[in-house]
Amino acid sequence: MGLERAFADEPAFVPYLAAGDPTYEASLAYVEALARGGADAIELGLPFSEPMAEGRTIQNAIVRSLDAGMTVDRYFEFVADLDVDVPVVCMTYYNLIYQFGPEEGPRPFVEKAAEVGIEGFVVPDLPAEEAGPLRAACDEFGLDLVFIVAPTTTGERLDRMREQVSGYVYVQARLGVTGAREDVDDATEESLARLADWDVPKAVGFGIKTGDHAERIVAAGADGVIVGSALIDIVAEGHENGDPVEEVADRLEAKARELKDGALRGESERPQPERT
Repeated sequence: MGLERAFADEPAFVPYLAAGDPTYEASLAYVEALARGGADAIELGLPFSEPMAEGRTIQNAIVRSLDAGMTVDRYFEFVADLDVDVPVVCMTYYNLIYQFGPEEGPRPFVEKAAEVGIEGFVVPDLPAEEAGPLRAACDEFGLDLVFIVAPTTTGERLDRMREQVSGYVYVQARLGVTGAREDVDDATEESLARLADWDVPKAVGFGIKTGDHAERIVAAGADGVIVGSALIDIVAEGHENGDPVEEVADRLEAKARELKDGALRGESERPQPERT
């Protein structure tokens, strides 16, 4: 069933953290705290030195992770060391996937990912037109490939994404880069409507900060919410203040619970179909 099981029974809360931010051990504790707080799947960033889709918050997290020694091999060790019962999705850039292993191409990376328990990929810089080799490797090893659909994604590219996507589709709620916002973009409902007949769950990300945001997104028709920057802000503040890892983990768990509860409230507010 793959990543779709995270959305099977109720709206999914899918958090994002950069692996190794601010240290390997602290990051393990933080990811596990999100799982305790109600995460249904976890997008785990493999840091890349030139990220394109990330705003300043996630860029800083990536810098902290790289400074702490995160590498591709260390990332796989990190996933293997995690003690969570929810699916882990690798979010990274294609160059790291393509150049891993003895020969060029995505297959060695995907094989190793499957070995350590990763269940899918989000690759922001991989065009759907060039995704065939990664899609084939994912099919070989039973992993999902998630695409990000922006408000401006249309036409043939949108059709290609639909043909190749599995697990869930990442619906970008607004234009621009990642980052927590104070409001929810009014275009979210329109973006969801464009994908209404896709046969995979729709998870909305970019800008979600509070439980109220999650409630509104799910009430608008989303099957789940993806939250990164609001969580990384907690990590960054704890790191800058020198707070104990346990305290920061407690804050992340509480924030995760707030966001998950908001998503559940949103489900109860969806219009119910009329009985005939």
